[in-house]
Amino acid sequence: MYIINRDGLSNYHTHSTYCDGKDTPEEMIRRALELGFTALGFSGHSYVEFDKESCMSPDGTKAYRDEILRLKDKYSGQIDIKLGLERDHYSEDDGYDYDFVIGANHYLKLDDGFYAVDDTEEIVNDTVERKFGGSWERYYECYYSQEANLLRDMDCDIIAHFDLVMKFNEGSREFDEDNENYRQAALYAIDELVSTNPFKKPVFEVNTGAMAKGYRTAPYPSLPLLAEIDRLGCNVIISSDCHDKRYLNYAFDDVLADLSQW
Repeated sequence: MYIINRDGLSNYHTHSTYCDGKDTPEEMIRRALELGFTALGFSGHSYVEFDKESCMSPDGTKAYRDEILRLKDKYSGQIDIKLGLERDHYSEDDGYDYDFVIGANHYLKLDDGFYAVDDTEEIVNDTVERKFGGSWERYYECYYSQEANLLRDMDCDIIAHFDLVMKFNEGSREFDEDNENYRQAALYAIDELVSTNPFKKPVFEVNTGAMAKGYRTAPYPSLPLLAEIDRLGCNVIISSDCHDKRYLNYAFDDVLADLSQW
């Protein structure tokens, strides 16, 4: 397994005040320079018609692009600034070009609408009860069946937080992630993503965002799933899914140590 940003400190999953981040892009850049970053990629949330709370509006997307391009020029020679997008599985293509696109599955698409996977624990529990009859098995099987189609439905460079369905399951309090049924559902999705384009294997991010926010003690994907990603010959990139400049490189050293086995 090759870790794309092993040698130069960088983060390509970064949110600012243009979507649901706490800091302006320039504040993020200044913090990155303090930490000795060689590159910083911004990845504002794509516009999602059915959930406008955290994403960029169409006008906001244009303003975001203009600002990142301005800062890319301003900080040229000091740090490599990348203009990216975290595009949701169920958002429309905005027609712009980006240096990179992160593909993310934040919702379940059901017959009567879209249901957030990572909003709050209460919302997720309510979805499991009302839409899946209280069955967590049916819930995560639905999630992975949709995750498996991500690259068939959109073009992206990086797969975000692959097992996001684990966000509120620390300590296996809702379901056992070592259960064979869970394992097979997740491995099916990995295999489908890897086989979608025989000429281009996806890059999976190793995402410490839920750790920074106190939801989890390990990154996405879990180590057993990373073993399958490694077996299939895919590269990874470490990210902090940063919404707060204090956590721009959160737990990167710990993750690198965990990945040293590969």
